[in-house]
Amino acid sequence: MGAVDLGAFVDQLATVSGEAIRPFFRTTLGVENKAISGGFDPVTAADRAAEHAMRALIRDTFPQHGIIGEEFGEQNPHAAYVWVLDPIDGTKSFISGMPAWGTLIGLLKDGLPVYGMMHQPFIGERFTGDGASARYRGPAGERRLSARACAGLGEAALFTTSPLLMNEQERQSFERVQAKARLSRYGGDCYAYCMIAAGFVDIVVETGLKPHDIVALIPIIEGAGGIITDWSGKPAAGGGRIVAAGDARVHAEALKLLQA
Repeated sequence: MGAVDLGAFVDQLATVSGEAIRPFFRTTLGVENKAISGGFDPVTAADRAAEHAMRALIRDTFPQHGIIGEEFGEQNPHAAYVWVLDPIDGTKSFISGMPAWGTLIGLLKDGLPVYGMMHQPFIGERFTGDGASARYRGPAGERRLSARACAGLGEAALFTTSPLLMNEQERQSFERVQAKARLSRYGGDCYAYCMIAAGFVDIVVETGLKPHDIVALIPIIEGAGGIITDWSGKPAAGGGRIVAAGDARVHAEALKLLQA
């Protein structure tokens, strides 16, 4: 990365993307449906403006780096350093005026997630992690993030964005986990993962994720002492079916139920 301070540069990316997004939130912005065959997969002018701003800054600062973005695809994806961008994770919440969305900025080094930020520009919160530690900055000040201990699913708060996003077999697997959890809530997108890191949620179970949905969140979860894999216990950076937990005991119990 040379002499450039990684944290400071990611802060710049967050700032320029936030400036692009904020004027659109809770306005009568245009929404397009990018789902190819049925369903509803919205994209807004805010998504595109934010990713364009981040890509321009990366190209100007690190022209040799690769970029993988939700809206504009891949550029030099086999580079040693690759930025993985989701300008608005939680677009359905965004267009509904709900603040449970965020900008995801992840960095891969040789294919492994080494840094991530979730930025919520409307609330003014930034969650960052490098796999070894994680931090929060926002209206509540600044502090280190630490996942909480939880002995098992019977004591756990469980989140998923929506079981409706799962196929029938996945939903049955998810419901085995949900039946054991103390509390189950829907929604949240990237925020639910950050709440694992902050010690307020114990487990998130999802399916159908793309790398841009998850790469930035991995160093935050792991930096706070949590664990995140796919449903077979393999690395999560490729997306797909994901389970994240603040305590390894909860993660192990959930994996058994998901694999049953």
